Amino acid sequence: MPIKSYLAHPHEGKKQELIDALLALKNCEVIPAENKDILIVITDTADNYQDEILKEQIEAIASLKLLAMVSGFNTPKNN
Repeated sequence: MPIKSYLAHPHEGKKQELIDALLALKNCEVIPAENKDILIVITDTADNYQDEILKEQIEAIASLKLLAMVSGFNTPKNN
């Protein structure tokens, strides 16, 4: 289960638009900074394939200026 955290920077004046687009995605949580135009994005997917698809979906959002991964790890499934 890949779990990753990102800092997402919106284009100027597009913070709420980016929040709404990210919240519409499955397996994605958003925490907006209160004093800056920056978002913390947490993703939690079942496998690496779904993780790549989700990352591509995030990067395709028009209001996103920059996405920087802060942390990522993969938790093995218990059999």
